[in-house]
Amino acid sequence: MRIILMLFLVILVFSCKEAKVKTVSMKEDVGILASDSLNGRKTGSEGEKKAAVYIAKRFEDLGLLSKGTDDYFQKFTYKASKNPHEEAEFTAENNDSTETGENVIAYLDNKAENTVVIGAHYDHLGMGGEGSLYREGEAIHNGADDNASGVAMMLHLADSLQKNDSPKKNNYLFIAFSGEEEGLLGSNYFVKNPTIDTKKVTYMINMDMVGRLNSEKTLAVYGVGTSPILKQAVNANAGELKISENESGVGPSDHTSFYLADIPVLHFFTGQHEDYHKPSDDTEKVNFEGMKLVSNYIFSIIKDLDSQKKLPFKKTKNESEVVPDFKVTLGVVPDYLFSGKGMRIDGVSEDKPAQKAGLQKGDVVVKMGEHEVTDMMSYMKSLSKFEKGQTAIVIVDRGGELKEVEVTF
Repeated sequence: MRIILMLFLVILVFSCKEAKVKTVSMKEDVGILASDSLNGRKTGSEGEKKAAVYIAKRFEDLGLLSKGTDDYFQKFTYKASKNPHEEAEFTAENNDSTETGENVIAYLDNKAENTVVIGAHYDHLGMGGEGSLYREGEAIHNGADDNASGVAMMLHLADSLQKNDSPKKNNYLFIAFSGEEEGLLGSNYFVKNPTIDTKKVTYMINMDMVGRLNSEKTLAVYGVGTSPILKQAVNANAGELKISENESGVGPSDHTSFYLADIPVLHFFTGQHEDYHKPSDDTEKVNFEGMKLVSNYIFSIIKDLDSQKKLPFKKTKNESEVVPDFKVTLGVVPDYLFSGKGMRIDGVSEDKPAQKAGLQKGDVVVKMGEHEVTDMMSYMKSLSKFEKGQTAIVIVDRGGELKEVEVTF
C-alpha cells in the first residue's frame, strides 16, 4: 500500500509539471504579434482579432482574471476619424458606417484597496494607408516596436508581478488597447466605460515603442510631473539607464486618456527611428536585451511605489497646446531622447529640404536663420517662422564642428 501511495505521488508531481504553462519570452511574444500572419493588426481587422485572442490566451495562461465586458474582451464601436490621435466619435453598434475594436483586459487581484493600471496598445497600421510613412504601395506593417514590444513587456510584467517577491499592496489591471493608431480609441473608451472603479486607480503605466533601446541606454519617461512622488521614483531606480524625463501627462499615446481623467501616469518610450510606421519595423530589429532592462526598471518603480497610498494627482503643463502651426517642414525625424543643446536629427526623409541641403543623421541643429535652437520646443517655434519657398541658413553641430547649410523650405 505504501509503495502504491508513493507511486501515485510521483505520478501526481510529474502530472503537475506537465500541466505547468511554459514560460513565454518577450521575444516569442513579439515574434507572434509582429508576424505576417496578423497582417499588421489594423483596428477591427481579422489580424487584430487574432492578436486579441492570443493576448487573452496569454492572460489566461498566466492565471489572470478576465475583466472585460465579455470575458477578457471589451468591444467598442466607433466612427473612424480621418486624423490619427484625434478623438473619435463612439456610436451605436447598428450604425453601418461604424467599425469595431476591442480592448483585452485582465486582473490580478491582491485584495488591495487600490489598483495600478498597466497598458500597451496592440493595434497597428495593417497594410499601411493613413498614418504610414511608406510611399511604395501596400505592404504589411508588422509594428514589432510599435507596439508588439509594449504588449510583450506588459505580459512580462504580469508574470513578474505574481512571483513570491513581487509587490502585493496594489491590485493590477492589464489592458491591451485597441485603436490607438486611430486616435487613442480603446483607452478613451475604457476610461469612459471602466470595468473597475477608476477612483481606486492609483496610477497608470503605459508602454509604447519600448523595443529599440539605444547604445546610450537612453529611455524617455513622460508624466513624471503628474504626481509629486513620481520623479523621485523614476530617477532613484534608473540604474544603468539614462533617463530623459518629461513632466507632461499629455502625449500621442494611451496614457493621455488616463491623465485627462485625473489619474497620474508614466509613459515609457525608447525613441523614434527610421522604421517608424513603415513595413521595416520588424522583429529582428528589436533590442530584446534592452527590453529586459526596461522591464526590470519599470518593475523596480512599481515595487518602490507599492508602499505608497493612492498617489495624489497633479496637473501638468499641456505642451501640445503651445505647439505652433507649421507652414513648412524640414523633413527630419527628431531624436526625442537627446538631452543636449539643440535638436539632434535621428533620420532624414527622402526628397525633403533637409536631404536636399545635405543634412545628416546625427547632426544637431543649433540655429535656423536668426532663431537659436536649444531644445525641441525652440526648434518647433523656429520652424513655424518660415514660409514655403523661403531659404535660410541652418547651423548644425556635426561631430563637434559647426557647419552652415542653406535650406530651402
